[in-house]
Amino acid sequence: MIYLDYQATTPVAPEVAAAMRPWIEEKFANPHSPSKWGREAAAAIEVARGQVEQALGLAGGRFAFTSGATEALNWALKGMFEKATRRKLVTIGTEHAAVLDTAEWLEGKGIEVIRLQVGSDGLVDLDMAEAAIDNETALVAAMFVNNEIGVIQPIAQIAQFAHNAGALMLCDAVQGFGRLGIPDGPDLIAISGHKIHGPKGIGGLWMAGGCDPEPLLHGGGQEQGLRSGTLSPSLCVGLGEAARIAVERRDADAEHIEKLSELALKTLRQGWIINGSAASRYRGNLNLRRDGLDGARLISDMRNIAFSLGSACASGSGRPSHVLRAIGLTDQQARSSIRLGFGRYTGEEELVSACRRIDEAANAQMQLPA
Repeated sequence: MIYLDYQATTPVAPEVAAAMRPWIEEKFANPHSPSKWGREAAAAIEVARGQVEQALGLAGGRFAFTSGATEALNWALKGMFEKATRRKLVTIGTEHAAVLDTAEWLEGKGIEVIRLQVGSDGLVDLDMAEAAIDNETALVAAMFVNNEIGVIQPIAQIAQFAHNAGALMLCDAVQGFGRLGIPDGPDLIAISGHKIHGPKGIGGLWMAGGCDPEPLLHGGGQEQGLRSGTLSPSLCVGLGEAARIAVERRDADAEHIEKLSELALKTLRQGWIINGSAASRYRGNLNLRRDGLDGARLISDMRNIAFSLGSACASGSGRPSHVLRAIGLTDQQARSSIRLGFGRYTGEEELVSACRRIDEAANAQMQLPA
């Protein structure tokens, strides 16, 4: 199989698997136990926490482990409105479902929600954003790198608008963390381990000083008194090691991905159109369409190549992508779109081979009678 679905998940780095193994096998103690073995496990978690904080590269604040970014985003949104006196949330219509569905839930609790639209390039209009963020706004939520089309939102400017209005800013940095430098400005940042060659089931929320949300989970308060539940040393160590490697390899990974992107676009011949901005984007995400193509059928035909139509979280719904609709595509154009994701462990030859086969299969499909 040639794996081109890096936005859905990434292969676990060998170094990460090796770092996790002792904490799965012989070092199995509960990190919240006062025993020698428990204290050792707790110390390993703190090392991992420091590795994540270093990878984030932000001054001050603190990082709390969660089960993943979905929990972190729910915690930030629900927990901050538990504390806020203001009752307005401003977000973007192309956010991940973890934000948009939570925003809908908050609406049911009486919170006003403004969903900013984007242009055909997938980027929010800054004038529109500044006008929407006012002195009634408690929180602004914006994704750094879009998980479906890879466009990079102007996070620093959006955070500045929030702060000018006395609001806080939450950034879903899942697709950018470990790949790109995190912009200055956000007060809360959600990340996930399995997007940076770490394990699934682990992520977390970084919080600037004084920005701790009210707890989402109640119980023992094991994680800094903010989150209840026994932490998994193996998962925390895995995320920490993945973050450490991401920092170490960031420049090399970026250079490799830039070359892969150029090769993919060169190999895919006429008729393919990039969805979203061609300039303001993460190069490891190519969301492409070809008019008249049946994307789902193409995936079915390419059984030895793993790629997708869009978000893995919504791929089973049968509905066209809300992100592609937001940038002005018709339902048919959305269904004619595919997403190719590649990264650290993608070889140049295998990417060229996959793109050539995808192109040939698309050509064959287009020549068939309707």
